[in-house]
Amino acid sequence: MARGDAPRDSYHLVGISFFILGLGTLLPWNFFITAIPYFQARLAGDSNSTARTLSTNRTGPEDAFNFNNWVTLLSQLPLLLFTLLNSFLYQCIPETVRILGSLLAILLLFALTAALVKVDMSPGPFFSITMASVCFINSFSAVLQGSLFGQLGTMPSTYSTLFLSGQGLAGIFAALAMLLSLASGVDAQTSALGYFITPCVGILMSIVCYLSLPHLKFARYYLAKKQSQAQAQELETKAELLHSDEKNGIPNSPQRVALTLDLDLEKEPEPEPDEPQEPGKPSVFTVFQKIWLTALCLVLVFTVTLSVFPAITAMVTSSTSPGKWTLSLPGQFFNPICCFLLFNIMDCLGRSLTSYFLWAPIVPATQEADARGLLEPRSGGCSERRSGPLHFSLSDRVETPSRKQDEDSRLLPLLVCLRFLFVPLFMLCHVPQRSRLPILFPQDAYFITFMLLFAISNGYLVSLTMCLAPRQVLPHEREVAGALMTFFLALGLSCGASLSFLFKALL
Repeated sequence: MARGDAPRDSYHLVGISFFILGLGTLLPWNFFITAIPYFQARLAGDSNSTARTLSTNRTGPEDAFNFNNWVTLLSQLPLLLFTLLNSFLYQCIPETVRILGSLLAILLLFALTAALVKVDMSPGPFFSITMASVCFINSFSAVLQGSLFGQLGTMPSTYSTLFLSGQGLAGIFAALAMLLSLASGVDAQTSALGYFITPCVGILMSIVCYLSLPHLKFARYYLAKKQSQAQAQELETKAELLHSDEKNGIPNSPQRVALTLDLDLEKEPEPEPDEPQEPGKPSVFTVFQKIWLTALCLVLVFTVTLSVFPAITAMVTSSTSPGKWTLSLPGQFFNPICCFLLFNIMDCLGRSLTSYFLWAPIVPATQEADARGLLEPRSGGCSERRSGPLHFSLSDRVETPSRKQDEDSRLLPLLVCLRFLFVPLFMLCHVPQRSRLPILFPQDAYFITFMLLFAISNGYLVSLTMCLAPRQVLPHEREVAGALMTFFLALGLSCGASLSFLFKALL
């Protein structure tokens, strides 16, 4: 069936399914970091620790386990590791096993976390079990996310956008779940139990959505297309092996003769002499030379973000009098609203701004790359622009890069480096118990302003760098560029999580 004959997505069921699957991939990380006060309360060592409130911040000597830092680091290191192991895992383990197995493992581990709410245990074993759960959950989440992106590769780009939108809403969903738990009026233990059961329901919905995909005609069409592409690649590999054997003088067996006939039947017709030849396999080093500055910017953006969020920002408390942020306890709602909810809302807003404001991309100096479609907009996602700075025509693309474009190429690294100012700004906010640095910004308005700018700049610059990288390379190099940017994204997250230990020690 030709692409134009693709079936319709009835009632947008496939789009809704991928939206929920995107939500499910980042629910674990967001639910763990939003519940940092609960874990710090359990690690405080009191005999009544399980009855402590979800929102009690531990910022002084009681936080002996450095929970904020460890949960961030052990969440991001698995992402970096499995980004490196993607090729091996995807060749050895079937896609269905990777996706369903990861979802089931995440569900079981979150059920364990919920069950521990009702179990009293000493801080040491509780910390070890929680850190092991964090590490395993995020390992399975990394495999799940990579596998789902692989499925989305053959579908219209609108579905990738829906998947990313679901991921963007995961943090908002977790923050709202925390607020509902706090406002429910039940005891703290029941509130914490309800909070951790919520992502279990979300993961169950993700499992149902994934199992429903093979029963939807629209999804079957594109998933079958992906399988046919994989079979074609396998046949091409076998043909190369046969050709190599013939050159080495190895006679063909009857089985090889039959395989050769099959390959001849399935082989596509030879291109006409006047048709353009397919470009060769792109070199990773060549692609890296073109995108290294954009990749470095992505690393620095996430390094700054993860170095203070949530390790430092979750320690900030309200300096206002009791009653302003709370219904019952001083400052109970300040951190969930002003740290987690505000960050996730502004981050989503920043990511969406690239649809309306995106300066000229950094491009190679050769006009040949430009003329071969480097800057040609693609449908869907951040690449789709109908107006504004990225509404290119053919006459736009053949012009030599202007002086303004050179200035724009320096503006991105400058903005990225300016974000390092957020590190001392947050460290000088109202963290009550500290041993070295003073409090220079005690008012809540300072922290809220810093968080707003911090979050919106994170979302915008992350989306911007991910949009620009594919535009800096030739069309056949975009897949390699995407893989490299995914690696550098994970590297930035891991670097930021590691630096959070240093910055917390400097407090």
